[in-house]
Amino acid sequence: MNGLTPEQASELRDDLAVLLQELDELLDISEDVARPIELEQPIGRLSRMDAMQQREMAMANRAAHQRRRGLVEEALEAFDDGSYGLCITCERPIPFARLKALPEAPTCLPCQEKRE
Repeated sequence: MNGLTPEQASELRDDLAVLLQELDELLDISEDVARPIELEQPIGRLSRMDAMQQREMAMANRAAHQRRRGLVEEALEAFDDGSYGLCITCERPIPFARLKALPEAPTCLPCQEKRE
């Protein structure tokens, strides 16, 4: 599969499945923290500001987890159509080491650096 041995492909698919489960758990945990702060809560002004700041950070983390989950789902779909492991920009194989570190990576490192 696109420069990957069957063993490497199987290992990466397992990594993606585990990552998807971990992201789902993180999203479940962060759901409560990202709820709006009620104004009727009997807390001081500074405590309310701190709670609002913590909520904003939790929402940013939640958004990042959702984006990464989307990439993981796309990578799993790419397994099904046989395109997993190919850079979506240059269509060259993505090295196993990069995929092992970031199994949902849609691009090779040179193309990712160009995008940034």
